[in-house]
Amino acid sequence: MLTAEHLQRIVDAASAKKAEDIVVLDLRELSSTLDYFVICTASPGPQIRAVQQSVKEALKDLGSPPPSVEGPSQRWVLLHFGGVVVHVMTKEARAHYDLESLWGDALLLPITPQLPEPGSRRLEPNPAAGN
Repeated sequence: MLTAEHLQRIVDAASAKKAEDIVVLDLRELSSTLDYFVICTASPGPQIRAVQQSVKEALKDLGSPPPSVEGPSQRWVLLHFGGVVVHVMTKEARAHYDLESLWGDALLLPITPQLPEPGSRRLEPNPAAGN
């Protein structure tokens, strides 16, 4: 089962690749098979693929099994991590399918990206330098 840390990692990974309008819907009271939807907007093609790869890598780092992936297409990719489904959609696809309205009774969780401050960067040890 994915935890709050997993959801935060998904949101951060999508945001790191410039996904926009990221929302997390809590579906646990509405669905017997799904726990959460994470929905975000990205530009067609390369950005959708970049967000998809970023999310997969972020959860891999936490030991999560690889997701089931539906699509990918130029408009929408769906990553299924057990009870969590991540939708990376173009603005047009998101408006057309309007998942937030379809699941309008879901609780909107206040999970926002937690990225480093602009201009700062996380320093990684450099094995070649003996650090």
